[in-house]
Amino acid sequence: MKTPTLPRQAPGLPSAQAPRLAILVAGGSGTRMGADRPKQFLLLRGEPVLLHTLRRFAEPALGVREIVLVLPADQIDTWQALCAQFSIDISHRLVTGGATRWASVKAGLAALKDYPEGLVAVHDGVRPLVSRQVVERTYAAAATHAAAAAAVMPKDSVRLVSQHGSAAQNRSRLRLMQTPQTFEIDLLRRAYVMPELASFTDDATVVDDLCRVQLVDGDYRNLKITTPEDLVVAEALLAAAL
Repeated sequence: MKTPTLPRQAPGLPSAQAPRLAILVAGGSGTRMGADRPKQFLLLRGEPVLLHTLRRFAEPALGVREIVLVLPADQIDTWQALCAQFSIDISHRLVTGGATRWASVKAGLAALKDYPEGLVAVHDGVRPLVSRQVVERTYAAAATHAAAAAAVMPKDSVRLVSQHGSAAQNRSRLRLMQTPQTFEIDLLRRAYVMPELASFTDDATVVDDLCRVQLVDGDYRNLKITTPEDLVVAEALLAAAL
């Protein structure tokens, strides 16, 4: 059971000048890809997936002051080698993650200890197609509501399965969660003081007991590369955007 928390309301919001920060979390092993390397290091149109993601948050129009990249300890050397191979000069801080995504985000937050206030976007390293508009929407919503996350409506019919069978659900009331999920940094820090629970599936669930998370429109193209067909789709989407 969780420790009793404050009421679900927005904490003190940051000023309009509060810095924008980002934590990119990439800890996949590539097992479901059937690949010989972690999925964040697979090539997408000739470049590592993770480079595409990093580049999205480095767009000058977003004004992100600092990007923290969290990787497992055994992947640090691989990423540094890829930075040299692909001449990656995008400024970012490299941090060693933990055994779970929760632990990795916590490590990323610790790397931002010098920021007493700010808006921090947490994003999956294997979502390389996120648009500047989606990222901007989460920062803007977090500036007003303290917590925001990108999400889309399910396209397919949805049924809830139980021991008694299954029942149709109203998909207009359901959302598929994406990233970035963006928060006032002190709010996220307070949320990550609590112990890790199995129910934590993303950062929104970590924050839920402290603050209502405002959902903003995501993008169906903002896919998470998990299986081989995802990489094929991502290749096609990038080619179409050129």
